[in-house]
Amino acid sequence: MSASTGRRERLRQATLEEIHAAARKLLVEQGSAAVTVNAVARRVGMSGPALYHYYAGHDELVGAVTAGFFRELAAAMEQARDARPGAPTGDRMLAACRAMRAWATAHPAEFGWIFASPIAPPDRRPDSARHRAALRFEQVLLDLTVELWRTRPFPVPDPAGLPASLREQLTAYSAAIGGRLPPEAAHVFLSCWIRLYGLLCMEVLHQLDFAYTDMEPVFEECLRDLAAALGLAYSGPPDA
Repeated sequence: MSASTGRRERLRQATLEEIHAAARKLLVEQGSAAVTVNAVARRVGMSGPALYHYYAGHDELVGAVTAGFFRELAAAMEQARDARPGAPTGDRMLAACRAMRAWATAHPAEFGWIFASPIAPPDRRPDSARHRAALRFEQVLLDLTVELWRTRPFPVPDPAGLPASLREQLTAYSAAIGGRLPPEAAHVFLSCWIRLYGLLCMEVLHQLDFAYTDMEPVFEECLRDLAAALGLAYSGPPDA
């Protein structure tokens, strides 16, 4: 790579970072509807058409910004998971869950954006930046669950007792993750994920404000239930 090419790439990367920062600021200050190509372009001091040199359109811009949020969230969870490399799998899993909540409550607009924004067809491709970043995020808790299943299998339901449609879907999901969890273990994992994600969404969207002013004990109760479902000993947050 020549010096001039390297300089152009650095300038392009700096501009992309500026575009992402502008889109994020618009999102936080004015909401998702404010994140338009023209509005972002104005924030970085360029024309709308000029921004198309970096992104083909609004969908591609949204996908890139979303990928950045996913990477940031995944990194926070990975850092919490890896902070105690010799700790039991369950403790590292609880740490990752708490990191997810910490990021979500600190960045409610970004959390809402990545989970509530429609996914454009290009971002559904496995090679898209958004898909790769989302997969990295999803792998954090999945990898820990697989590790737990391999070292000390947790209780699972009898597949024969599940509705046929559910069995078929769980079998398909098990195949999609390379058989790393059998369908019945995947059922437990997904049930835990639905409980965790659902509670976080309700907290971030203030849907439980009518009843709670402090969500931390509610969240910890959720983690206690998830630990029981996975056959783990619950341990409270380090500073509790």
